[in-house]
Amino acid sequence: MAYSISTQNLVAISDVHPNLARPSIIGVVIGKTDAKGFPDRKNIGSERYTFGFTVRDSPSYFINVNSWGREDYIKSLSESFRVGDCVIIENPLVQTKEVEKEEKFNPTTPSCYKLLLSENHSVVKICSRYEVDTKLLSLLNLPVKDPQDFYSLGDIMANGQSLDGRIINVLAAIKSVGEPKYFTTSDRRKGHRCEVRLYDETESSFAMTCWDNESIQLAQSWQPRETVIFASDLRINFDKFRNCMVATVISKTIITTNPDTPEATILLKFIRENAEMLDLDDDMGDQFREFINLQTVVDVYTVEQLKIKSLQNEGKPEPFYGIIFAYISTLNIDNETAKIIRNRCAKCRYVVNETTNMCSFCTRFPSSSDVMPVFASFDLLVDLTDHTGTLHSCSLSDTVAEETLGFTVQEFQSLTEAQKTALKWHLLLERSKIYFKVILSTSSRTGLRVSLLSCKLADPMEASQNLPGKGK
Repeated sequence: MAYSISTQNLVAISDVHPNLARPSIIGVVIGKTDAKGFPDRKNIGSERYTFGFTVRDSPSYFINVNSWGREDYIKSLSESFRVGDCVIIENPLVQTKEVEKEEKFNPTTPSCYKLLLSENHSVVKICSRYEVDTKLLSLLNLPVKDPQDFYSLGDIMANGQSLDGRIINVLAAIKSVGEPKYFTTSDRRKGHRCEVRLYDETESSFAMTCWDNESIQLAQSWQPRETVIFASDLRINFDKFRNCMVATVISKTIITTNPDTPEATILLKFIRENAEMLDLDDDMGDQFREFINLQTVVDVYTVEQLKIKSLQNEGKPEPFYGIIFAYISTLNIDNETAKIIRNRCAKCRYVVNETTNMCSFCTRFPSSSDVMPVFASFDLLVDLTDHTGTLHSCSLSDTVAEETLGFTVQEFQSLTEAQKTALKWHLLLERSKIYFKVILSTSSRTGLRVSLLSCKLADPMEASQNLPGKGK
């Protein structure tokens, strides 16, 4: 072996059994759970702590490891290594696992056994990567499930609620990684969550939520547009709030980053050749309202505060939402109709190519041989102005634009030029209550994309009470 570690007592995971005397196992950590406390039945009022992890030493074999003990011991041991580290486990207790019970909450493993760590008898040593055989480290790029056994994101969306509650495998690319959000539950327990956006050749955006520290830390290492993951045993649920399917990382889940498989290579090639896909979501009008309940948006901003907030969020992929009381100061609806009305794909709602009148997104899919129907939709850029400044080139599109103008595309097209001009000046002279979404964008002239989620004439009393802006 290429590492300078004593191999005298090392036992391969495939050879582990309960009769071994003081075995040592070396492997890479491919999965890990957070340390958690439980009431100690033997000592009322106190807690025992536990955490688990999964180690692998060959393409075919990996095993679950569990440890129970005092809070200080468990937390210290848990914090000493992460997913991706190489460890040597000395003198664990080898036990036969109860498959049905063990694998309900733990990763499914090919081994018939599990390892238990004792504070008094077992030791976990962390190896330097410089000491470890590269063949061992290469195991981090091999999925633990059949690399061809996965659902595409399009498959999940197509199956819909029939997959609600199912545990499945997913191969997808990383679109964005949100910042960890911290919260306190009603019983005063602290928690955190992180939302990751996935995409592939069949779906442009799909939410995956991480609730534990280990998966959140792993997610923070992923590079959008450059990372592909194979997630084995993700839980899929229908989110009633968002009205769509979402994925959740659970204690059974093992995520392989940039898997070394033909399927992952094809996906990585696709995302690199189609980087513009990530910008398409910003032009999708009322798609945004599938993902945000406007009643939950309460922060009020001035134009100046919104720009400051954008600077504070620099480098963060997550959008932010808010309300602004402002005038529409530029609204070119009496220009050429071709400049403000564009065709969208009836399937995905993306703006279609003007030359071919085909959806450049859907036609990339192997299954999309049929020509998708299109429909006409508003696609406007407006300026918003209040007493602190102006926001240029904000997107007002699709049904949000119809609601703002008070006309459908077809009705608008039947207006005379004089009627369009009168409509423009009617809207320009009124203060509006505008719900917005902001995404930082290097491809935008202003450095950010502001999309209007709702734009209606403001109640004068409400507007006057909120003119200073209360956004943070």
